[in-house]
Amino acid sequence: MAESLSNQKVLKAYKRQRMQTFVAATLGYALYYVCRLSMGVMKQPLIDAGLLSATQLGVIGACLYWTYAVGKLVNGFLADSANIKRFMAMGILISVAMNFAMGVLGVSALNGGIANSLLFLSFCVLWALNGWAQSMGAPACIVALSRWMPLKVRGTFYGIFSASHNIGEGLSFIFVGSIVAAFGWKWGFFGAALGGIVGLVLVLLFFHDSPEAKGLPAIEVLSGEMTQEEYDRESGNMHLAAAEEKKRKRLETKQMQKMVIKNPGVWILAAASAFMYMSRYAINEWGTIFLQEAKGYSLAEAATVIGINPVFGIIGTVVSGWLSDVIFKGDRRYPAFVAGVLEAVALALFLYGGPAKWVNIVAMVLFGIAIGVLISFLGGLMAIDLVPRKASGAALGIVGIASYAAAGLQNIVTGLLMDSGDAGTHDFTYVSIFWLGAAVISFLLPLLNWKRKVQQI
Repeated sequence: MAESLSNQKVLKAYKRQRMQTFVAATLGYALYYVCRLSMGVMKQPLIDAGLLSATQLGVIGACLYWTYAVGKLVNGFLADSANIKRFMAMGILISVAMNFAMGVLGVSALNGGIANSLLFLSFCVLWALNGWAQSMGAPACIVALSRWMPLKVRGTFYGIFSASHNIGEGLSFIFVGSIVAAFGWKWGFFGAALGGIVGLVLVLLFFHDSPEAKGLPAIEVLSGEMTQEEYDRESGNMHLAAAEEKKRKRLETKQMQKMVIKNPGVWILAAASAFMYMSRYAINEWGTIFLQEAKGYSLAEAATVIGINPVFGIIGTVVSGWLSDVIFKGDRRYPAFVAGVLEAVALALFLYGGPAKWVNIVAMVLFGIAIGVLISFLGGLMAIDLVPRKASGAALGIVGIASYAAAGLQNIVTGLLMDSGDAGTHDFTYVSIFWLGAAVISFLLPLLNWKRKVQQI
């Protein structure tokens, strides 16, 4: 009886702390995003003020994505053996500082206290540092899901967590966009920094490293995947001293990470995610200015329409994990393919469907739902399914470096293509072809993985 009561107490503590970690990861990472996408709604005001060109803005955006890409790989590997609470908190703290510093520079530039060339170089450096800080968020959250969630519901929780991307994007366009429209672009950075501070508080209070760090059994035991005796045998920790056990686990993790690097299925998904991120961040970074220049929308109208995309993306992310777990029994292939086709159709409607608001709203609704599914599946979950649990951070790192290297390349190519028109105007003809082509390639590549089996570890 006493043992039964003890087990109930342990399970109650586990479920409470699991939910705290999950909520803190979801909302905390959403506020990470606010500190990342703050630049997306400021492009037209910066151009109108004569401070930066489209090409310069593309380079600044690429600085973030490229450091983010490298950081996603490095921090993905580090997160597998890190204290992820401290890891995530440090990232968002640095990101807050970078946004605040850029707001200060903005005030100085508008007052004539800093030359445009120096503003451009400063923004490049600060936005690159922000990119590295941003790369610490997703690995910490994904490792947290691996450490706290049973295998049988991992897809469901991952899908809901992936809504954090969409929540963050929505806050960026609607909240930050409103601040910029009302008070000027420089205040957008201060608003983003404030959002990041709220995220930092959430992480510090409610994000937990692992069940073992809270005095609980390992997730394999808590979920019933193994008995304690089986887990002890598997881990080999009954006969090893604490220091030896730590060393053994580190070596085991490195071996599994090497297996991930050699897994062709992970690299195929990384390439697919890369093209998906090109089209995704094309809309996030340039969709507002596209509506303003190509379709005659005001800044407030354009930001609101683009803001619809991440709001409906929440539906895609939340439903995707549950649908694949319950209906498709863990098979992500079919819903991922359908979502990829839907994304391309929605993007074509947005680019070529004319200026009518209802057309662009419908396009953003469909685009948001599709991207919500694809962020969850191509952006991580399908790769994690192919690798051992203890190397999930490494798989995410490989997908991440490909995705954000591509996002950075997209930013530069888009800026150059836009500036290729006559002086004072931006040409979206080749830009549109570029964005749509990336979307089509992204749903074709995963077909190469169609017969590949998932990893049940």
